[in-house]
Amino acid sequence: MTTPTPAALRPRMAFSWLGILPFAGFALLFLILPTMNIVLGAFRTPSGDFTLDNVARLFQGAIPAYYLISIKISLASAALGCLIGFAVAAAVTLGGLPRWVRGPLLTFSGVASNFAGVPLAFAFLATLGRLGLVTVLLKNWFGINIYAMGFNLLSFWGLTLTYLFFQIPLMILIITPALDGLKREWREAAQILGASGLQYWRMVALPILFPSLLGTFALLFANAFGAVATAYALTGSSMSIVPIVLFAQIRGDVLQDPHLGYALAFGMIVVTGIANGLYIWLRVRSERWVK
Repeated sequence: MTTPTPAALRPRMAFSWLGILPFAGFALLFLILPTMNIVLGAFRTPSGDFTLDNVARLFQGAIPAYYLISIKISLASAALGCLIGFAVAAAVTLGGLPRWVRGPLLTFSGVASNFAGVPLAFAFLATLGRLGLVTVLLKNWFGINIYAMGFNLLSFWGLTLTYLFFQIPLMILIITPALDGLKREWREAAQILGASGLQYWRMVALPILFPSLLGTFALLFANAFGAVATAYALTGSSMSIVPIVLFAQIRGDVLQDPHLGYALAFGMIVVTGIANGLYIWLRVRSERWVK
C-alpha cells in the first residue's frame, strides 16, 4: 500500500475547501459586511464625513439608561436561566431520573432555545396576559389576580420571564456536555478521602465547572442583550431597551436618525462581542478538564 505524496494530496485538499464556500458566502453577506457597514456608519455624518459625535451621543441624555435597563434584563434572565437550567441538566445527567427523560428534554431544549420573536410573545400574551389562559384560570378557580398583586407581563420581570423560555433550554444544551465530562473517579476519590456530597460539589465539581458556568452565563447575557423581535412584539415601545430604541432610530418616522442608530448598534456589538469573547475563552479553558 503506497502513501499518497504531498503533491497528490493538494488537489484533494483544494477540492475539500469548496464545501465551506456556501457558509463563507453567507457569513460574508449577512454577518461581516453588515457589521462593517454598521461600524462605519457609526463614525460618519449624513454627508459621509468622519465624526465621533454619534458615539459621543451614546453617553448623553437617556441613552445610558436604555443600555442600563437592557443590561439589567440580560443579567437577570442569564442568571435565572443558568440556575434553573443547571438544576434541570444536573437532575437529568447526575440525578436519579429515568434515562428516557434525557432524549425528549434535549430535543425540546433544541427547539425551545430557538423559539423567539412574535410567536413567543403571542404565546406569553395568550398565557399570562391580562386575559391569558393562566391569568383567567387563577382568578376564576383560586381567586388569585396576579395583576392586582403587581404582576405585569409588559414590565421588567415580565420580559425577563419571557426570555427565560429560550434561556433555560440554551443553558441545558450547553451545560449538559460539561456535566457528562465529570468523571466518576473524581467523586469516588473524594468519597474515599472522606468528603461529603456537598464538599465534593464545593471543592471538586463546581471549580471544574466554573469556567463552563461563567462562559454560559456570558453567552446567555449576549443572547438576551441582542434579542429584539420578542421584546418589540411583546412590549412595543413601552420599554425603552436598546434594541427597540435602535429600531425606532433607523425605521421610525419621528425619531429617525440612522447614524445614531448605527452608533447604538455599534455599542451593542461591543457589549455582545465582549460577552461572546469571554464565553469562547472560558469554554476553551473548560474543555481542558473535559479532555
